[in-house]
Amino acid sequence: MKYGFLTIALFGMTTGSLAAQPAIPVAARIAAPAQPNAIALYPGAAPGSENAPQKEVWSQMWNQKMVRNVTQPTLTPVLPRKGKGNGAAVLVIPGGGFQFVSMENEGWPVAQWLADRGVAAFILKYRLEATPDSEAEFQKAMIARFTAPTSNSGPAPEFQPIVDMARSDAQTALRLIRSNAARWGLDPKRVGMLGFSAGAMTTMATTLADAPDARPDFIAPIYGFMTPVTPPPRPQPMFAALASNDPLFGQQGFGLVENWQKAGGSVELHFYQGGSHGFGSQKNGTTSDLWFDQFMAWMKAQKLLGKDASAKG
Repeated sequence: MKYGFLTIALFGMTTGSLAAQPAIPVAARIAAPAQPNAIALYPGAAPGSENAPQKEVWSQMWNQKMVRNVTQPTLTPVLPRKGKGNGAAVLVIPGGGFQFVSMENEGWPVAQWLADRGVAAFILKYRLEATPDSEAEFQKAMIARFTAPTSNSGPAPEFQPIVDMARSDAQTALRLIRSNAARWGLDPKRVGMLGFSAGAMTTMATTLADAPDARPDFIAPIYGFMTPVTPPPRPQPMFAALASNDPLFGQQGFGLVENWQKAGGSVELHFYQGGSHGFGSQKNGTTSDLWFDQFMAWMKAQKLLGKDASAKG
């Protein structure tokens, strides 16, 4: 099937819901923001990206900051105030269609929400597919990519190499978080993943990979693929959220949830009437605005917040 022009916002490329955006403006290049707390995931070039020619570009679209052409992934801790942490940690993975990372919609504010509630958050800036350096050429490439036919059978095969790189970065991030658990006051058995769209795909790829030392303890794919999967043994608790009018994934059924339940995993699914794709930290006047509070309530019900039963949400 084919979606309209606005579906170039595929995989979380929106900075609000698709329906809320009247047009796709050309991104304006901006200086890279200061990232004093960012931790390089690798001591040198990321494995597989040693000869990557592209240079990292920061842009602004719809007054939201995004980064593309990432070849040197980083992990940015956003920690609770001293004495307010409850030991839980969440690796936050913004979306962006593997074309950019939506830092200002699905990264920074979400991480701060978590930290304000006692949960240590870690934002992953992961490797992406190379895009043209010019904003105008990038725009043309996005239109060509995301107005092409797509299907409900799962990710397109051409995405697999970049999904594999993003998964590798997420696995490295999980190992780094757990190896520094004492330093950050974390319980290494309460480290989860919260991913949006392409970040949700990365979350699932990490969860399903055969790497026991780099699996999350709980997962929250937000507006990601809902197609069937083969769950791992003893599936992790899952929180999933999606809008019924999501033009990308809203009509895929719930194979993911059904498979998870059949394998013995616990699932909480929120299927909102409205919100479209990419609701993230934006307020759209729909019940999808409640997803974060419901996620925190779910974490509390799963006893993931430790002894801190007073956490907001």
